[in-house]
Amino acid sequence: MPSFLKRPSNNRPPVRSDRLLQFALFLTSGAWILFSQAVAFRAAQGIALRFFLLPERPLLAALFLLFLLALGFSMLQGLSHRSGGLREVFGLPARPTAAREWTLGAAIGWGGIVLAILPMALARTLQVSLWTTPRSFGLAAINLAAIAVTVLAGEIAFRGYPYRRLIEAIGPFSATVVMSLIFGLLRASNPSATRASVLIAMLLGLLLSLGWLRTHGLWLSWGLHFAWTASLAVFFGLPVSGDTQFSSVVQTQTFGSIWLTGGDYGPEAAIFTAVVLLIAIPVLLRVTREYSWEYTHPPIIAAGYAMDAPVPAAHVAMEQQARPKAAAPTLVQILPATPRSRSVDDSPES
Repeated sequence: MPSFLKRPSNNRPPVRSDRLLQFALFLTSGAWILFSQAVAFRAAQGIALRFFLLPERPLLAALFLLFLLALGFSMLQGLSHRSGGLREVFGLPARPTAAREWTLGAAIGWGGIVLAILPMALARTLQVSLWTTPRSFGLAAINLAAIAVTVLAGEIAFRGYPYRRLIEAIGPFSATVVMSLIFGLLRASNPSATRASVLIAMLLGLLLSLGWLRTHGLWLSWGLHFAWTASLAVFFGLPVSGDTQFSSVVQTQTFGSIWLTGGDYGPEAAIFTAVVLLIAIPVLLRVTREYSWEYTHPPIIAAGYAMDAPVPAAHVAMEQQARPKAAAPTLVQILPATPRSRSVDDSPES
């Protein structure tokens, strides 16, 4: 088992009562996520219809969901008597490498999508159409913002507070497997989903979970997930898990074998995408070596034997027996430096 999937050796395993509490918090947070999604969707739908903001509806829904997640997870954090602000609850710690981690994740996500689409381009199975009206560019900007917030909310829901509670309940290895399975199975209800798409979603969930385990933050996973989704939807105009609502400037149609193109579901159902994700896993592990050492390893605390411990009585007795007996003190008379034939008051001879 990889070292980053093990508990730190210097940490005591949690007692059974604490594990049960963490598992209860995980289940409660999962129920809150489902409730928040339903409320956020209805609220965004109502506002969009009332104020004619249909293009902004995904962004509104993501913002509402983010707010509800912050509210619910903060309450659970307080009920479990844990300290920490909203950043700690979300898993977005403030640190100097945050922007670099996000950019590194975005590079992995962008490179993965380009590599996944490359066989389709070489096989000429893509038909691209461009819509270059001012409105289409405005929609693209709104869609990018919606994707950024939606992906952030999704990462917080899957790799944020609930994931950490599950890690404390059953360990990082089991928690990663469980969350990856849930992430994939939830995609099974998407339009045009296939067995391959579910498997690929599980691999993507595994990759994103490794991003958290290697950095103990969501910056890298957020950047990776955002670049992955934005590249598919906005820059290449392809379906994202069967959804085409984010394609505005570029709209791409695919034709050919489903195993190559993914069909109406998109490249996330193509077999080669699974290969890309398997390649991305060792790449992520390699580029996060510095962060793994800095953010996941426990600090080294200087330790040693106590220097103020009392000396054992037996040792003191042995030293006293071995110490030679002290001889009687000798008196030493110090004589004056002047000769006796002359007084110190006499003047020196010329």
